[in-house]
Amino acid sequence: MSRIGVVTFPGSLDDHDAQRAVKLAGHEPVALWHAHESLQGVDAVILPGGFSYGDYLRCGAIARFSPIMTEVIAAANQGLPVLGICNGFQVLCESHLLPGALIRNDVRTFVCRDQKLRVESVDTVWSCAFDAGQEITIVLKNGEGGFVADPDTIARLEGENQVVFRYLDGNPNGSMNDIAGITNARGNVVGLMPHPEHNMEELTSPSLDGRGFFASLERFLSAVVTG
Repeated sequence: MSRIGVVTFPGSLDDHDAQRAVKLAGHEPVALWHAHESLQGVDAVILPGGFSYGDYLRCGAIARFSPIMTEVIAAANQGLPVLGICNGFQVLCESHLLPGALIRNDVRTFVCRDQKLRVESVDTVWSCAFDAGQEITIVLKNGEGGFVADPDTIARLEGENQVVFRYLDGNPNGSMNDIAGITNARGNVVGLMPHPEHNMEELTSPSLDGRGFFASLERFLSAVVTG
């Protein structure tokens, strides 16, 4: 059983959902507080959705300087799997673990819907159990989810297979190139705006596609152990 840390910042609201998803996937959730200075030996980290530090300044900009993020950044640079969901994606960009930034939705309203995505890359820790080109449905809920970057960065992400998920059936927030999620060059850090932790159970989910993220992590960790 893998131990997966879920960070709670002041203002996080999907941390318990993420912990529940970890448990449903057969792993042990480990609660990590923003002021902790240790990752407690976890095998992976999830930065959940919410409004860390009230989204003051910029979304994720203050959370980036919390003590736990010093540990997350160092561990991620050494290969630790890290998944940033919604606000967690924003924190990863502010931490420079992922390029680009997330800005206000172009529709200027909060968007909440079941969102169809296409899996563009399976060369990451968090997507290797999917098939390239597979279409999945994941809950989306954000007000500042428009992914932007300079032209050279967008070209690099596209050219080096670092776009992991892309919006289908309409762009909900104005993200450049319909980008819903990206990875770093190493493939261990992934950020996306949709919420896979809300697609784990038949009772409350339009799909069970969120399970694929944890199946991917399990496949990776098993390969590391056996390798």
